[in-house]
Amino acid sequence: METVRWIITTAPEIFLLLAIAVGTILGRIKVRGFSIGTTACILIVAVLIGQLGSFTFPPILRAILFSLFVFTIGYRSGPEFFASLSVRTLAQVVLALVIGATGLVLVLIFAHAFKLDTGTAAGLAAGALTQSSVIGTASGALAQLGLSADVLKQQEANIAAGYAVTYVLGYILTLLFVPFVAPRLMRIDLKAEAKKLEAELAGGAPAKTDNLSYRKFQARAYRISAAAGRTVEAIEAEIGSRTIVERIVRRGADIAPHRNTALENGDDVVLTGPTAAIVAAKPVIGEEIDADELLRSLPGNVIDVLVENRRLHSRSIKEVADIVGDSARGVFLRALTRMGREVPLGPETRVYLGDVMTLVGSTGNIARATAQVGHALNASDRTDIAFLAAGIAVGLLAGLASFKLSAVALTLGGGGGALIAGLVCGWLRSRKPTMGAMPPAAQQTLSDIGLGGFIAAVGLGNGLAAWSAIQAHGLLLVGMGIVVTLIPMTVGTLVAYYLLRMNPVVTCGALAGAMTVDAAVTGACDVAESQTPVLGVAVPYAVGNVVLTVLGPIVVAATFSG
Repeated sequence: METVRWIITTAPEIFLLLAIAVGTILGRIKVRGFSIGTTACILIVAVLIGQLGSFTFPPILRAILFSLFVFTIGYRSGPEFFASLSVRTLAQVVLALVIGATGLVLVLIFAHAFKLDTGTAAGLAAGALTQSSVIGTASGALAQLGLSADVLKQQEANIAAGYAVTYVLGYILTLLFVPFVAPRLMRIDLKAEAKKLEAELAGGAPAKTDNLSYRKFQARAYRISAAAGRTVEAIEAEIGSRTIVERIVRRGADIAPHRNTALENGDDVVLTGPTAAIVAAKPVIGEEIDADELLRSLPGNVIDVLVENRRLHSRSIKEVADIVGDSARGVFLRALTRMGREVPLGPETRVYLGDVMTLVGSTGNIARATAQVGHALNASDRTDIAFLAAGIAVGLLAGLASFKLSAVALTLGGGGGALIAGLVCGWLRSRKPTMGAMPPAAQQTLSDIGLGGFIAAVGLGNGLAAWSAIQAHGLLLVGMGIVVTLIPMTVGTLVAYYLLRMNPVVTCGALAGAMTVDAAVTGACDVAESQTPVLGVAVPYAVGNVVLTVLGPIVVAATFSG
């Protein structure tokens, strides 16, 4: 045991990394498809390891780790957050605000009714509303109050205790509420409503330009006979299905395939498009030929493109096709991904900033279309470290600002400032794609390391006091946590469906987004036997991350009595 204490004193970072590793492994374990997530597991493991002795970590370490996490969250949510401030997505924004406001009111009622200290109230908000970042913003706000080291340490321990007791239960209740309880409150059959929504998305008819529809895509070569004398435009119109003449070779020389180009007998042409349409093109064009060299010289590609064009936000695919226009000629949309989940495609499917379009076509055509959509996601992209560091620094500086509310200095703290900076930097990146690169893989890594390290430091540094607080308030916190989790979602469901008239399937996805538990969407998709609940996640998730995170300093200001 003396050896363990020596290691704790000499190199506590070993246990911090160990807590991250063990907690992450445990968080990945699924029982009947369910897991409680890495964040809660890291905190639980850290609190347990914290019983071995007194861990001390420099405040700057926790500040940097938490800033990395919240800046990344803001960066990821920025484009969607600012784009959501429009009439088209107003209902989803209101739902996120209703859930956050209801949760705040309940936490404050419990805090005053049961004389909860500020740390416990903040931990209750963080856990029951399943927003881990509240721990950091509340801790930052407490640090601005000039408390003694012992009092501040106890308050931070109480935050950790309140979070540890209520988060797991809040997470589980959210996973169950979204697919099972919400449909009952709306008195609908989620599976049947999902089928109706899929039919609406299909529109009952093809889009006017059908510029982004996709079927199995390929290229084939033909020799012109039946099509001699006709223009490229006429041939493409007759074959349909957005098939295009990609290349024309006449007597060994390439001819530009403009729409008004007339085809001659004996020309070799390459058609690209949906397989069924190309195979059926023989009577219109002429005999198919074996022209490997002709086809090999046609570079094809499949590219993931991040949607960053603000004009496309909240537009249907049909509208996107009209906006992109001829730039999408020869390009097909194979998939649309939102927050890592594939969205069902149809003419009426909405596209949001931050979505990822998987485009198929020739390299040149894809490059032309990409310029109208956003920018291509390349594995070789590197994070702009200067942009990242400068953004966080500006956010931390902004977090130092405060103003008096009664006797309490109300401040966002470093975490809140970093969040706002992340939102602005993410928005700037969407406006100027040449600046501030941070690929999705890098975002995920920074978020996981930042949050995992911060949570582990909090659990280890306050393990002994947190365990005592859990023993003192455990059962009371469980009861309050259930109420703070379920009531906001219940109110949100009723407001969304009966007052805002949101589609019930979209409402289920929006509930998961507003609670920032995107895993709850999986359960809704399973029950609906459809991916349509994913349609409601993006905007409430972006707004919810911001609204719930800023609850930390608000709870501190409203409950601190000096």
